Amino acid sequence: MSSFYFAIVGTKDNPIFEHEFGSSKHGGDGVARFPEQARHMNQFIVHSSLDIVEEVQWGTGLMYLKVIDRFYNNYVSCFLTGGNIKFLLLHAPNPTVSTPYYSNSSSSSSGPGGIAGSSLVGGSSGTGASAATANPTAPATEEAIRQFFMDVYDVWVKNLMNPFYTVNMDVKSPVFRARVAAAGRKYL
Repeated sequence: MSSFYFAIVGTKDNPIFEHEFGSSKHGGDGVARFPEQARHMNQFIVHSSLDIVEEVQWGTGLMYLKVIDRFYNNYVSCFLTGGNIKFLLLHAPNPTVSTPYYSNSSSSSSGPGGIAGSSLVGGSSGTGASAATANPTAPATEEAIRQFFMDVYDVWVKNLMNPFYTVNMDVKSPVFRARVAAAGRKYL
């Protein structure tokens, strides 16, 4: 069962919306299953991928950048709006699997300095028997994430047309949150 952390980051790299949810597909209940000791890291992981987003966004004319960053078993996908607002989705294919990020084990496949993050920029990964069903870079998964982003983008544009909303202001609308949650249930 996958868990997701969705964040909208403003033009000044400020978080303006956050939402956690779990997979509703394949018998999922829609509840995020991030381990409690790692939940506080979600915002950090998403924010650290902004450097990669800024490098990639000028090299391509696409709005959906697919998987752009990876941190252990967590993958970050990105969608850019025309106004340079970034939609970032952290997805952990199975956060209950014990990885060095979630446990305190000292054995890890990290690089120099113990940091295991690496950029993927559309690359593929996924090893093991369960990777075929929960591969975050599989075409079916990427298409579901793209459709999720498109639904959220539609709601975002409607939010921008609200005369009481200004860019980079926190989104506090319960209707907006409900529609993001509905898009998550529909596609992810």
